[in-house]
Amino acid sequence: MKKLMLFAAILAAAALVLGSQQSDLLIKLTQGERAAIAVPDFRGTGATAPLMGALNATLFSELQQSGLFRMVPKSLYPLEVPQRPQDFIPPGPPAARGGAPQRRGPWLTDWSEPPVSANYLTIGYAAEQSGRLVLFGWLFNVNQTDLANAQVFGKLYFGDLNEAGARKVAREFAADILGQFGFRSLIGTKIYFVSDRTGHKEIWEMDYDGANQRQITQYRSTSTFPAVSPDRTMIAFTTYASGYPMIYIHSLETGRRLPFYNQKASMNATAEFTPDGRHIVFSSTAAGRYAQIYIADLDGSNLRRLTFSNAIDVEPTVNPKTGAEIVFVSGRSGMPQIYKMNMDGADVVRLTDGEGEAVNPSWHPDGRHIAFAWTRGYEPGNYNIFIMDVATREYVQLTHGAGRNENPSWAPDGRHLVFSSNRSGSTQIYTMLANGTQIKPLTTQGNNEKPVWSN
Repeated sequence: MKKLMLFAAILAAAALVLGSQQSDLLIKLTQGERAAIAVPDFRGTGATAPLMGALNATLFSELQQSGLFRMVPKSLYPLEVPQRPQDFIPPGPPAARGGAPQRRGPWLTDWSEPPVSANYLTIGYAAEQSGRLVLFGWLFNVNQTDLANAQVFGKLYFGDLNEAGARKVAREFAADILGQFGFRSLIGTKIYFVSDRTGHKEIWEMDYDGANQRQITQYRSTSTFPAVSPDRTMIAFTTYASGYPMIYIHSLETGRRLPFYNQKASMNATAEFTPDGRHIVFSSTAAGRYAQIYIADLDGSNLRRLTFSNAIDVEPTVNPKTGAEIVFVSGRSGMPQIYKMNMDGADVVRLTDGEGEAVNPSWHPDGRHIAFAWTRGYEPGNYNIFIMDVATREYVQLTHGAGRNENPSWAPDGRHLVFSSNRSGSTQIYTMLANGTQIKPLTTQGNNEKPVWSN
C-alpha cells in the first residue's frame, strides 16, 4: 500500500505516526515531534474539592484526545506541584564556583528535565466564589529560563458548582490551550446519529464527547441517514414513516417538519445539503428502475437529474471547500465503488480500484481527502475505514478487522472521525484520531449507527 503523507500543509505542529508495525501506512497529520505536556491534578478548596475528580479527568482527556500532545505520565511528576505562578522559586546561586544552581523550591526545570522532560505544564486550582466554581488556570512553557517568558497565559473560568460546571471549565481551559497552537476545540459541535434504543430507528443528537444524548424524531418507524445543513438549522433524513423511503427535513431550532416535495418514486433517500445550504442532493428512483443522483432546492423544487447510469447511484456528498464536485456510490462497474463527478454530472471518474465494496464517502473539510468504508482485503460486509487523497488516489486504512466499521464522518477540526462499529457485539458509535488511534466509544444503549459530525 502506498505511503500517504496526509494534511502536512494544514497542520504544522506535532507528528502523529503509526507504529513501526504499520510502517507502510505512515500518516503524518502534523510535522515535527509532538510537544510533551504535563497535566498534574489541580486541587480545590471548600465545596469545589469533591468536583476535582471530574475536572481533572476532563482536562486530561480533552488534551489527550486532541492528539496534539504527548501526555507525560503522572508517575514521572515531581512531588512538589505548584498551584500558582507565585509557587515557583528560582534556583539560588551555586554553592561553589562552577557548581549547579541551588534548588530552593519548585522550578521550571523540575518539569523540563528528565524524567518528566515536558515542554509545557498546566497548573491551577479551583475555589468557590459567590456560589460558583472558579478555575484559575495557567499554561507554562517550561523550556524557558525565566518565569515571565515561560507563562503562556493565565485565565479564570466560571461554572456552576457541580460536576457539569467542573467539566465545563476544564473544557474551556483545554480549548484555550489548543488555541495557543492554532487548533480549534470541538466544544459546541454535535454528532447526529441513528439509534434503535426506543424500539424504532430514530434520529438522535449528542455532544462531541457523547454527553447529552437526545432523541430528535419520533415517527416510530425507521428514520436513517441524517444530514445537517451547514448552519446547523436543519436536518434532512430518510424515513419509512409513510411506508416507503422518503426525505423529510426538520428545523433543528423548532423541531418542526419543513416542506420538501418527494418525487413519485419507490425511493427518495440519502439526502445531503450543498455547502451553501441552498440545495439538496439525493438519490431517487423517480426515473425508473435504478436509483440515480438528483439535485433540488430545499423544498424539493427545481429538480435536476445528475447521473444517467444503468446501476444504483446513492450517497452523494458535495465538496465542502469548493462546492464544485460530488462523490457518490455507484454499482455501475459491478460492486459498489466510490465515484466523483462535477456538480452538473459531467466528468464521472471512479476513485476506488474496483476491489471489494466501497461505500459511505465523507469529505474532509479541506476538500482534498475523503474517508469511506471499504471491504478491501476482507470478507464481503466486513468494512473498515479508509482515507483517500482524491487527487492522487493514495489511500490508507485506519481500522483493521475489529468488527464491521462504517459511516465515517469528519469532525469540523479535520483531525477526528466519528464512525459506527459492531466491534463490541452491538453496533455503537466511536470517535478516533485521523491516524486511527485513540478510539473512544460514545454510545452504549441499543444499536447506534450512521453518525454525522456537525459544527
